[in-house]
Amino acid sequence: MIIIIKERATLKQVEQMMQVLRVYIKVAVDIEKGILAGGAERHSECEGALLEDGSRQLDIWGVDWWL
Repeated sequence: MIIIIKERATLKQVEQMMQVLRVYIKVAVDIEKGILAGGAERHSECEGALLEDGSRQLDIWGVDWWL
């Protein structure tokens, strides 16, 4: 489940994003807007969600969030 987070993530949001890979979350971050999308199997899926939300390709970076 891909979630776009525009404010501090809640525990519920983190738990929802962890359902995919269990031990870490694939995340794409818009470094200009300060938002992220997470919860997919691939960074590119999160990136696509940010692009659909109006982010620019140039501003998006992928990371793994290990918990």
